[in-house]
Amino acid sequence: MDRLALIARRLRRAILRRRRLLAALCAGTAAAAGLHTVAAPPAPTTAVWTAAHDIPGGAVVRPADLARVQFDPHSVPTGVIRAAAEVVGRTTTAPVRSGEPLTDVRLLTGSLLAAYPGHVAAPVRIGDPAAVALLRVGDRVDVISADPSQEEGAAEVVAHDAAVIGVPRRTETGTSMVSGGLVVLAVSESTAISLAAAGVSGFLSLTISS
Repeated sequence: MDRLALIARRLRRAILRRRRLLAALCAGTAAAAGLHTVAAPPAPTTAVWTAAHDIPGGAVVRPADLARVQFDPHSVPTGVIRAAAEVVGRTTTAPVRSGEPLTDVRLLTGSLLAAYPGHVAAPVRIGDPAAVALLRVGDRVDVISADPSQEEGAAEVVAHDAAVIGVPRRTETGTSMVSGGLVVLAVSESTAISLAAAGVSGFLSLTISS
């Protein structure tokens, strides 16, 4: 019994002499366990193409318009387009805000004329670019031609209730002698011919239909 008591006293003295070392080891073990808990594997994400900046409606999407962003898979909207090749070169149906994912409803599908059988796409340069800036894809317009060589007030409607199917992005080259704003309309072939003739001989303006 005395031998057991002696061993116990020696063990207790050894523990007391090394209590700081043992405390440090315990603290290190606890810290390591805490770091393991904090460094949990990252949550899964999905890469989505978004607008790198505000894109106007009727604009042709360029590579510089896109940014690849990681989304929580549960927050990815329906109809999102995964491949950049399926976005670049297509036309926006409405304005797209910076950071907004590009989805199928934001882009025209197929040909610009898919919804207008029997029509042709007619690029028309309107004299006032500010008027063109008001347009969005899907608007309906009347195009009016006024001949500067004729008496004041002489004008005629050369395209009635034409659908806007594109509003190309305006570029500033500084060298172009062509003024005005460009809009693409879905019209009959005969109306396209009239628009082309009017664009050469007169000043074109437009009104937005209801």
